[in-house]
Amino acid sequence: MRMLIVEDEKKVASFIAKGLREESYAVDVAYDGEEGAFMALENDYDLIVLDLMLPKLNGMEVLKKIREAQKAVPVLILTAKDSIEDIVAGLEGGSDDYLTKPFAFAELLARVRALLRRSREQKVPILKAADLTLNPLTREVKRGDKVIELTSKEYALLEYFMRNVNRVLTRTLISEHVWNYEFDPLTNVVDVYVNYLRKKIDQGSKVKLIHTVRGVGYIMKEA
Repeated sequence: MRMLIVEDEKKVASFIAKGLREESYAVDVAYDGEEGAFMALENDYDLIVLDLMLPKLNGMEVLKKIREAQKAVPVLILTAKDSIEDIVAGLEGGSDDYLTKPFAFAELLARVRALLRRSREQKVPILKAADLTLNPLTREVKRGDKVIELTSKEYALLEYFMRNVNRVLTRTLISEHVWNYEFDPLTNVVDVYVNYLRKKIDQGSKVKLIHTVRGVGYIMKEA
């Protein structure tokens, strides 16, 4: 899953990003409101952590732009403002949760997981492609009756494929969604992980699901 942190305090942003990456999330970081709004509108994120006191464009203005663009991404406001009025304004402005500074990373992680879980529950819970199924709530993957064990990155890659069946995904799209915005496109890690995934879900099956689009990237097709 891919997240965006919009936070101008670089130590705080680095602390959050490091912790989330250690939990196998792909994380992008913006250090001001203008950059944060641009990234939020140009990319697909599963969750945004948004500070309110930002240079160039404050957090409430960033949030307004996100909601005006009909982006349903969960937004967790992170700020030193802790008055009831500020919390109410943030929630009524379109945020999904509110965490005040200083905070423990364990609490932030728990809130992130709760927002992701709530977001998943609002969507179709089971993803399918031919006889391959993925349950986002339990993270169980099965090909027919066979349960397939995946690493966290393999799972993230498969979920991205299954949410985009029959769509050609470039290596850049895959790397940005499964890894992060600053991912080095010159590495072959995308191809390596696609091969890992193929061996686990396609090997031994008559119907191959993951196909190479030469010179472009990959596509998951049901037939």
